[in-house]
Amino acid sequence: MKKYLLRIRKIDKFFFDTLRQGSKTIETRAATDKFLNIKKGDTLVFVCGKQRLEKRVKKVSYFKTIDRMLKKLNLKKIMPFVSSIEEAKRIYYSFPNYNKKIAKFGLVAIELE
Repeated sequence: MKKYLLRIRKIDKFFFDTLRQGSKTIETRAATDKFLNIKKGDTLVFVCGKQRLEKRVKKVSYFKTIDRMLKKLNLKKIMPFVSSIEEAKRIYYSFPNYNKKIAKFGLVAIELE
């Protein structure tokens, strides 16, 4: 089993907090090479500023688009603080170059224990 470091910007600390609280149980990232090798049983180490949090991987899924992902997965497990798919898309596209990364690589959805 491997460990993977995932950084969360301080400006996005609320994502880290929802992971810590357990309300966010699915982490998503653009499916770049860095995230393609994550497997069930691996450990994700989330770092936000000086705070760290470890979560074990329960399941990994890949999707071509946000829409396809949200047809299969519960939005509240990914972003428990949003009220609509449109709001979730706005958040995804607010990350630097994320719209291009998603279009090119798709998304990886990592379900956490």
